[in-house]
Amino acid sequence: MFLYSNKCLNFFILIFTIYSLSGCKSEPKSLNQVQEDTKVTEKVEGSLVFKNVTLDQSDKQGRPLWKVTGDKATYSPDRKIAYIDKPNGDLYQDGKLILQVSAQSGEILENGEIVFLQGQVTATDPRNGAVLRGDESEWKPKEDLLVIRNNVKGNHPKLQASAKEGRYLSRTQKLELIGQVAAISKDPNLQMKTERLLWQIEQQKVIGNKRILIERYKNKIVTERVEADNSEVNLKANIATLKKNVQLTSVEPPVVISSNSAVWNLNDKTVVSDQPVRIVHQQEKVMVTANRGRVDLGKKVVRLTGGVQGEGSRKQAKLYANQLTWDIPTQQMEASGNVIYEQVSPQFNTTGDKAVGNLEAQDILVTSGVGERVVTEIIP
Repeated sequence: MFLYSNKCLNFFILIFTIYSLSGCKSEPKSLNQVQEDTKVTEKVEGSLVFKNVTLDQSDKQGRPLWKVTGDKATYSPDRKIAYIDKPNGDLYQDGKLILQVSAQSGEILENGEIVFLQGQVTATDPRNGAVLRGDESEWKPKEDLLVIRNNVKGNHPKLQASAKEGRYLSRTQKLELIGQVAAISKDPNLQMKTERLLWQIEQQKVIGNKRILIERYKNKIVTERVEADNSEVNLKANIATLKKNVQLTSVEPPVVISSNSAVWNLNDKTVVSDQPVRIVHQQEKVMVTANRGRVDLGKKVVRLTGGVQGEGSRKQAKLYANQLTWDIPTQQMEASGNVIYEQVSPQFNTTGDKAVGNLEAQDILVTSGVGERVVTEIIP
């Protein structure tokens, strides 16, 4: 309940009335003084103004829900709303401090069930060091929910984020960011853009269920760019798990990786996919596909497994195999298992156990094991 209860307010009015009646026995005042006193009386009787106030609310067990101090508090005539100038306060959960807030102005609504703040709102969670800012906010203690709107910014040692709206679930320490979301992490050095993002502050995870763009920087230059429909970035492990319509573009090596599932290890500089994957060399235009794949961006090596197919840029040569290793800088390929090499000019097919060579240059050597033959079919 408010610190100033209805009984206290009635008592204040009674004392003020007694004081006013006793004042009738004092010396006569000038007209200006009477008018000034009347204005003050109307203001007090109409809206009840208090200076340097402290308001609080407790739950049924007597535990604090919130406590707000301010330069001035003005009650509405029906005493259902308290308007506060320069509010500064603490928000509690299960009797424990969870948020420290401040703003230019505030309102206590619905018998203390909503604390509304407006103008340069700041909310700090002392448990995890997160600082939230915005133009206005609502604290709903029954829902353990702080809603922040307009020019929302969240700051934490691991992440900085901005959005149109933020919904902070204080019990689970999760911040849901909505509308024109942008987030920047320093380690790893990433920038994320999407329309909805869930920031699990305690677990150090950022989860997105909308199309997201993730860019990795080195010396302020983009080195990798990723797009996906679903994402989870583990800021502690430096691993991004991507799902549905995933496309990762690497500057060096210059390849584009496409799949519906990919795990991007930022420390190891690897991309692993357990679903059909396609890799295209942006300069040579050589393309390889497979059921599963691993790309080592640091060592610039691709390893593919299951239903492997490679194709040159001019579609003059194709290579099929069960496994394939592709050294990107040299364009050398090593294939094994049910190898088939096809060439258009001159047109022929060759089958064997292994193949080594440069697919784009149409320089492929097909071999077989002991006791087995390489079969070549020349098509006239």
